[in-house]
Amino acid sequence: MLRELGSIAAEMGRRAFVVTGRTITRAAPLLGELADRGIECVTFSVDGEPTTSVAREGTKRALEANCDLVIGFGGGSALDTGKAVAALLTNGGEPEDYLEVIGRGSQLTRPSAPLVAVPTTAGTGAEVTRNAVLASPEQGVKVSLRSPIMLPRLALVDPELTYSLPPQATASTGLDALTQLVEPYVSIRSNPVTDALCREGIHRVARSLHRAYERGHDAAAREDMMLASLLGGLALANAGLGAVHGFAGPVGGMFPAPHGAICARLLPHVIAVNIAALRKRLPQSVALKRYDEIGQMLAGKPEADAEDAVAWTEQTCETLHVPPLGSYGITLQDFPALIERAAVASSMKSNPIQLTTDEMRQILERAL
Repeated sequence: MLRELGSIAAEMGRRAFVVTGRTITRAAPLLGELADRGIECVTFSVDGEPTTSVAREGTKRALEANCDLVIGFGGGSALDTGKAVAALLTNGGEPEDYLEVIGRGSQLTRPSAPLVAVPTTAGTGAEVTRNAVLASPEQGVKVSLRSPIMLPRLALVDPELTYSLPPQATASTGLDALTQLVEPYVSIRSNPVTDALCREGIHRVARSLHRAYERGHDAAAREDMMLASLLGGLALANAGLGAVHGFAGPVGGMFPAPHGAICARLLPHVIAVNIAALRKRLPQSVALKRYDEIGQMLAGKPEADAEDAVAWTEQTCETLHVPPLGSYGITLQDFPALIERAAVASSMKSNPIQLTTDEMRQILERAL
């Protein structure tokens, strides 16, 4: 599929700003395809998760090189950086002008530069979302640059690009994909379309995540996980997320922890605390039935229930060796700041129930 990109990209621009992950050499086949079509390329490597300064520097370099096309090739960090650069290229200004929560309140009004998203991991679904998550180290948070005009012009989704993904990255990104299917399914903004996307995606993760982790070149497993990631991106863009991602932003902003690993370790505990809170305060909530359905899909048993969803996700974190949050330096002393910041995160607004401070603390304690 990658070989098709050159001819498509040539219709969008003649000078491409190519954002990659840490290892630019992985993009060699892509750069070759573009060169064959006469497209000049400027490469920009993102080492780690993107920050406001990374977005600023990328935009500066793209402007200096007179780039008229942006291509994000890599995991969520490369794709989000590409989306941010494409938006800032045409709208001008600084990332801080437009960011949610900490921004200056300006709105993106001009369509982004043509953007092509090529994911090489199966987890974020960033190729079909209209936001870019950026960290602000100065404020210790991760927040979104968000607008419908940021949606990529084209998403090229090729499972073969994930064959070389290491087991640990397969685990954390795969559990991130699962999180982005579970949370929209129980979201207060869920709808029949996103429900269908989530059900299909959860089934695929249940049958293929462990196989993709154990056998990286298992074509069927890699295809399942890539599709699950894509479906999760579509679902979250239309139904929102929940408490896992409400916490993930502050945790990722304050500590050097990969986003997928954070979500993975939080997921079973958010499910458990949400279930307890719903049973206590909203026993008629449809989300309770949905958690039972998630347990059935993950366990592969019609008699399974919500507790099986907790058990499956927790056991999978152990089996796939996802480190606990405490391994990144988080301590009990950090809880007040994390809870305060999570409580105002946009993702919390879609959680099936508003959590108390004590319930939020329980989640962090269990994930530590």
